[in-house]
Amino acid sequence: MVFITAELGDAEMERSEEFMRYIEHIGAAVGRAGRRASLKSYCQGLMLPLKRKSVEPLAASIDPLHVSSLHQSLNHFVAQSPWSDTAVLDRVNDWVLARMNLAGSAPVFWIADDTGMPKQGTHSVGVARQYCGQLGKTDNCQVAVSLSIATEAASLPIKYRLYLPESWASDMARRKGAGVPDDIVFATKPEISLAQMTAAKAAGIHGDIALADAGYGDDTGYRDGITALGMRYAVGIKTGTKVWTSGSEPLPAKPWSGQGRKPTRLRRGPDNQPVSVKTLALSLPASAWRKTTWREGTNTALSSRFAAVRVRAAHGDIHATEQRAEEWLLIEWPKGEAEPIKYFMSTLPADTTRKALVNVVKMRWRIERDYQELKQEFGLDNFEGRNWRGFHHHATLCIAAYGFLVGERLVHGGSVKKNDCVREKPALPESYTPRGASSTTAPRGGLDCNPALGDRSRVRSATDSVPLLRTGSKGKAACLTQ
Repeated sequence: MVFITAELGDAEMERSEEFMRYIEHIGAAVGRAGRRASLKSYCQGLMLPLKRKSVEPLAASIDPLHVSSLHQSLNHFVAQSPWSDTAVLDRVNDWVLARMNLAGSAPVFWIADDTGMPKQGTHSVGVARQYCGQLGKTDNCQVAVSLSIATEAASLPIKYRLYLPESWASDMARRKGAGVPDDIVFATKPEISLAQMTAAKAAGIHGDIALADAGYGDDTGYRDGITALGMRYAVGIKTGTKVWTSGSEPLPAKPWSGQGRKPTRLRRGPDNQPVSVKTLALSLPASAWRKTTWREGTNTALSSRFAAVRVRAAHGDIHATEQRAEEWLLIEWPKGEAEPIKYFMSTLPADTTRKALVNVVKMRWRIERDYQELKQEFGLDNFEGRNWRGFHHHATLCIAAYGFLVGERLVHGGSVKKNDCVREKPALPESYTPRGASSTTAPRGGLDCNPALGDRSRVRSATDSVPLLRTGSKGKAACLTQ
């Protein structure tokens, strides 16, 4: 496939040359030349304006005259070839993060989330009835957990892993059929996310504040894990999360009687109990609520009512010897709603303003934009294979293609579109027929090498015969088509 043409202007030519440099940079992670060629073709195809970006439409649009051979090559590259997803994503990260200016004074965010992809059947790796955000309900789907890095200027997924439900993790037959690695065991989404953060930290990727929704933030161990990594967080929590309000706290350990082990654990009493964040929110006076405006990446300023109070998380404190540190509880209650709709816990400093808290928690929208573009523009949810390797290879290549667009936006401005980075897709030949479509059988003249079919009545065209090569040895004959 020729990716650029003589008709391209200077800007388009420069961008195409930059794309080739980018492909060469990340191609070093896949190894030999054949794999690098497939990576180049696959990423080029993902950037074309195609309705669907599974392997065959990619092959048909990249090289219309050699669809079958390219389809076979790309299918092997994405579904079977043993290159490392981590190594490719590391190269993508190197390219994009170098353009993000992470060494500046502005905070760098790590955004944890998951995305669902509707899927039929039961054999595709990880598919199960579970909540699918894309559908907004529980249905048959695959779910992947990701970690994105974000600044005010841009965001990019840097880690991506399929969530394997318990029904899959314990089913050895399905695991083997889908090629799930032996070292992959069941892990909750917060556990997967925290492992991704730990790996990113070990790789030297900078992050200041971790963001996540209530599916992650409500897990006390998850919040503690982020703190242990030396980061602050601003995460969603559920309405039933218990906290100690200002002026209340767990009781100290029981007085020691002088015999046995000295008591060290905190206590609660009948009149000394934590409250749910919903109960706390409904008890706040009207003066606690303030309209706060933020901008969510559009031309329209968004606003809502928020309250911010200092609290201590109560989960597990009856087994602890010291009470938890104070942190922020941010509550959103839009005007006209019967009750608050969102709750956040944050370890941002005590002198952080309400507006600053709101701006931080609203940064999480960036990952929604990432998923929207990855699915609508780069075919993240278009993979039709069933195995573990193919699922992750396809996602890695989608992120790699998206990473080039993110890098170009950082250099040339946020108005750069995907179509600015590629030429128009080539026209398909008239003879091309996609798999599964009805087609006319090619005529065959005088060819019937199977004795079992000798008496079968059939009509053959006298024209357009397929030429025959006859060869044989030691009195045996064979028929070959050419």
